[in-house]
Amino acid sequence: MSKRSPSPGIGRRHFLKGATLAGAAAVATPATANTAISGASSDRPKAGVPGPRLAAAETMPPSKDPVSQTSSGGDFMVDVLKTLDIDYLAMNCASSFRGLHEAVLNHGGNTKPEILTCPHEEIAVHMAQGYAKIEGKPMAMICHGVVGLQHATMAMYNAWCDRVPVIVMGGNIIEANKRGPGAEWVHSAIDPAAIVRDFVKWDDQPASLQHFAESAVRAYKIATTPPMAPVMLSLDAELQENPILDAETLHIPKLTKVNPPQGDTAALAELSRMLVAAEYPVIICDRTARTPAGMARLVEFAETLQCAVVDNAGRMNFPSRHPLNQSFRRSVIAQADVILALEVNELWGSLNAFSDRIVRTSQPSYKKTAKIVTLGSRELYMKSNYQDLGRYQEVDLSIAGDAEASLPTLIEQVKRLIDEDRKSAFEARGKKLAAAKLAAVEQAKSDATIGWDASPITTARLCAEVYGQIKDEDWSLVGSSIRLSWPHKLWNIEKPYQWNGVSGGAGVGYNLPASLGAALANKRHGRLTLAFGGDGDFMFVPSTLWTAAHHRIPLLYIVHNNRAYHQEYMYLQAMAARHGRGITNTEIGTTIKDPNVDYATVARGFGVYGEGPIAEPGDLGPALQRAIAMVKSGHPALVDVVMDPR
Repeated sequence: MSKRSPSPGIGRRHFLKGATLAGAAAVATPATANTAISGASSDRPKAGVPGPRLAAAETMPPSKDPVSQTSSGGDFMVDVLKTLDIDYLAMNCASSFRGLHEAVLNHGGNTKPEILTCPHEEIAVHMAQGYAKIEGKPMAMICHGVVGLQHATMAMYNAWCDRVPVIVMGGNIIEANKRGPGAEWVHSAIDPAAIVRDFVKWDDQPASLQHFAESAVRAYKIATTPPMAPVMLSLDAELQENPILDAETLHIPKLTKVNPPQGDTAALAELSRMLVAAEYPVIICDRTARTPAGMARLVEFAETLQCAVVDNAGRMNFPSRHPLNQSFRRSVIAQADVILALEVNELWGSLNAFSDRIVRTSQPSYKKTAKIVTLGSRELYMKSNYQDLGRYQEVDLSIAGDAEASLPTLIEQVKRLIDEDRKSAFEARGKKLAAAKLAAVEQAKSDATIGWDASPITTARLCAEVYGQIKDEDWSLVGSSIRLSWPHKLWNIEKPYQWNGVSGGAGVGYNLPASLGAALANKRHGRLTLAFGGDGDFMFVPSTLWTAAHHRIPLLYIVHNNRAYHQEYMYLQAMAARHGRGITNTEIGTTIKDPNVDYATVARGFGVYGEGPIAEPGDLGPALQRAIAMVKSGHPALVDVVMDPR
């Protein structure tokens, strides 16, 4: 602190010693006391960072504490995490894992893992979810007891539904006689993971350091074996903080990753025969590409058959402009005689038309004679309570196995069965599909011009303007409130990292932090990372922007600002119309107006470059250009675009 001024004032220690007397004097002579406070207010010193002497006096542990301790359980835990190649540990700091926190900083040098400071546990988990989908390996997060874990649960559920590996850890104090009165009791549990056991793949509560080492390696292995999912370890505070007494007995097991299981060879051979004999086979894919190799394998497979591909875009499976990509021509499903579903999350929804506008009705979109085959790992691991299964769909052949790992065998078997006649038929089929694709792209371009100069700005114009400025960059679209529509219709999305899917569980609050996690993964590759996010989603986790600014994570975040939770707004209008009551009142409880939120100002308040709100189409291009320049310089930027709700 700066030297004390000679002006009269009361020091902290003198204040503490004289508090009772001063209080009595204030009661006895209130006028004098008030005058003194008023006169000193302009000269009152501001709080600052304590200097070395004050810091030492205020922060050194009492003399009875073991200040000579040379190791802690947290040190060993860090050594274990380093063997697992975990780059980051996201957290909102808390006392229940102070032992591990300190060890990461001072024993581990805050590298592998490096701490990411997050203002909310949901942000930490969603960052890990987005990071894993780009980088191909999990990130860790840690939360505080049962309260921090309850903040993390929504994001953990999204990651579960999205089949993404996240290493979740939680602080806890197991022994009742070790808990301090008050918060340590209400923040502890006998079995913390009971809260999330329905949507984690595995959990454990290690009772020793050796137990931790084996469980951490096991957790990583389980999380990253298809079907992937979050796992959780509950860590006792004393296990983290106490000295290591038996270091010579501790051993860190070697991590041997599991080779994903391939489908049964005989079943794949049967599938190959069905596909080669089919007149109009269709492939539906969802989370098929686990790695960059997955997309290349799927492209080779589809080109070998010259068949239609419908990409549900749970991952970056298939190039958007490829002639065989028929994702927006659902009529191909109605024509199919063989339908192959590769790692499809909800097959019934892909094969049936459902309506809830009058009464809830559905009907198949496929021919009764069509043969339906599934190939994927989803059925290898299920839970019963949360209904992320989708409705049961009858199929003719169900092959359990990782689709990406099974494709090389399937491609080889298909190629062996193709003779000249079938090859000619495939080529003719491919030409028809290519012509249909070209027509669909041209139609999308024409549709995008509708309302081109309208204010507020149309979604199509926004997507076209953005793509015009990034198309020559090494870009990565990592989140979208508009999902498959305009970007996938208008953009040439062809690289494995140019799209990474959606939330999984459709939980609001995913898009901004998951996009930031993906941007963190892209940062070391020098990619321009961008995302579109709804205003309603943003409102759940705006403090994600502080983490973006603090850690210098370059991300272009475009707020799709229609000032409403618009899906729910439309649902409510449909319900009101159904009952003949009019839609006058449907803005109540569904809109984000009065006041309108200025998201650019919010961004600037968190230290992020902000542009907007922009409602005029002519202002959009220059604003995007300025924001992109900021991101390319290594900083996050937000553009608030007032949108036409359509």
